[in-house]
Amino acid sequence: MYDSILAHVGQFIDLEPAEIDYFTSLLRFKLLRKRQYLVQAGDVCKFDSFVVKGCLRTYFVDDRGSEHVVQFAVENWWTGDLYSFLTQSSAAYNTDALEDSELLQIDQASLDELYRRVPKFERFFRIISQRAFVSAEKRVIATISQTAEERYLNFIERYPGLDQRVPQHLIASYLGFTPEFLSRIRKQQASRRK
Repeated sequence: MYDSILAHVGQFIDLEPAEIDYFTSLLRFKLLRKRQYLVQAGDVCKFDSFVVKGCLRTYFVDDRGSEHVVQFAVENWWTGDLYSFLTQSSAAYNTDALEDSELLQIDQASLDELYRRVPKFERFFRIISQRAFVSAEKRVIATISQTAEERYLNFIERYPGLDQRVPQHLIASYLGFTPEFLSRIRKQQASRRK
């Protein structure tokens, strides 16, 4: 059950057997069924969640009731409402499962104790946070500087196979355009490949 998270962590820090045992003792297994919420806007995000298996989306709902996807999370990704988790305040985002999903979770008190007892985990989570921040910056730059077609092609290249797992209307929401517009882009791409 812990192989994927330990391989993920092992990309950034080396752990002794006792540190592995301590880390895994803090993790909680969570099974989410398709369409089940991990966290809902207004609730407090109590766990930082690592995706062992499955696919989730994080989104917010605007004042008009429209959903806006801000993140997908698949195997070996962390997900949840980070601000809510860190501050233990109300979540701004919803996170739900697009597929049956298996997660490993850690609560904030356990994470703080992990930092204290195994300080190298502060390095691990700093690197993960930095990568997430850089990814968010790149997404902002792409949104304001790339054409819709370029954003779609970048999405396909950056997240291979995700377009086969996620409904097209959610990809359109993530990219910031309508499902009809995404359909036109996909048709254009298909005709160019012929």
